Amino acid sequence: RLLHIHRNVPGVLSEINRVFAANNINIASQYLQTNEAVGYVVIDIDAAHSDIALARLAEVPGTIRSRVLF
Repeated sequence: RLLHIHRNVPGVLSEINRVFAANNINIASQYLQTNEAVGYVVIDIDAAHSDIALARLAEVPGTIRSRVLF
């Protein structure tokens, strides 16, 4: 399970999902919450891909922080 905190601007969620698609990582579930300035998404993926995904998520424009929850 990953957490991605980002600026709430158009296109960020699309870029996040593109990271997973480009690395052939299946998303089991996602939960998104935003306010006017900040958004966060909790993403469930196969734990074997967590390190790859985390490194790529950090490169998404608008990222404030990303980390493995568990």
